Amino acid sequence: MKYKRFILFFLFCLTLSYACPAAGEPEKGVPKVKASAVCLMDVTTGQIYFEKEGNKRREPASLTKIMTAILAIENGNLKDIVTVGKRAASVSMGQDIGLRTGDRLYLEDLLKAALLYSANDSTVAIGEHIGGSHEVFIKMMNDKAKALGMKNTSFANTNGYHHPNHYTTANDLAILTCYALKNPTFAELVRTKEVTITWLPPEDNGTTDEKPEEKVVREKILHSTNRLLESDFEGINGVKTGTTPRAGNCLIASATREGRQLVAVILNSQNRWDDATGLLDYGFNDIKPVALVEKSEYVDKVPVEEGVEKEVRLVAANKVEVYLPPGELELVQKKIHKTVAPKAPITKGTKLGTVTYLLKDKEIASVDLVANQDIERLPWYRRIFE
Repeated sequence: MKYKRFILFFLFCLTLSYACPAAGEPEKGVPKVKASAVCLMDVTTGQIYFEKEGNKRREPASLTKIMTAILAIENGNLKDIVTVGKRAASVSMGQDIGLRTGDRLYLEDLLKAALLYSANDSTVAIGEHIGGSHEVFIKMMNDKAKALGMKNTSFANTNGYHHPNHYTTANDLAILTCYALKNPTFAELVRTKEVTITWLPPEDNGTTDEKPEEKVVREKILHSTNRLLESDFEGINGVKTGTTPRAGNCLIASATREGRQLVAVILNSQNRWDDATGLLDYGFNDIKPVALVEKSEYVDKVPVEEGVEKEVRLVAANKVEVYLPPGELELVQKKIHKTVAPKAPITKGTKLGTVTYLLKDKEIASVDLVANQDIERLPWYRRIFE
């Protein structure tokens, strides 16, 4: 009898262990990440699908170079010839391409060195060329961050060296990267696996008889530090790695599937590659489209002045569909803005308002509200009496 009771008790405990998740385990479907901070964002809509410590300030390491690069692309010409100054030539910390004072390279090659190879010296040369000085360029970086709505970001250098006033967040980096990826030049650079950059001949001041084609030109082959570009992960197309002792192993990865592009920001991770691919897979596989309203679905009504009908029903002009994480549909709120008592006659389909849908106080969709029928104006004698 004792043994029977023991066996029954054991089976009961075993059943509980399978039925109930262990304390601290994530909910089903929620990605498991080892990173200190992460953010998964939709490039087109800017909607955040998942975050962990998304607004906590952290060091970005070489992810800083995304801001350096997009400013250079927007404010320079890829065929600009950059002459390297002493400041860039003196950079020795971290990865570099061995720039020396007086070296001449195309801006495009310096950008490739910064984004693919994460060369620290190239970003200083880029900043001084675009801004005229390092200090001016840093101001440009911070001004751009504010313009993009990066509320918890401050830049103190072009490459991500440790500095007390150099910090950002996973959410801010996602905002920056989504913005940068909409630039075709940037998008092309960050999905490139290998490039060859070239040092141009010294500027000819007319004192030499040597022909330009006879001058020695130095070349260097660079490979992307983003290992995911060499993987078989579906749709991967960028973006950038970053590593320092203080920041840890960081990565921003992007992928596109069936027309949707997502960005995963990984900060201080024990395995940034698995964290990134896990987040991206979650975004593509678990975030499903949800209909907020169907076309011609009733939303509200509004009174009508001088109409044969006293009110008109407002319906959605189109179907509204958005991608939402599991369980967030009930968190969506809507705000209705409608015309105050329109005057008849009213034609079916006339816009009489809008409805905006918000998730966590951020707009995720909107649609016009239109009249669902024609409403004629009252005859003059009825208008007099009524």
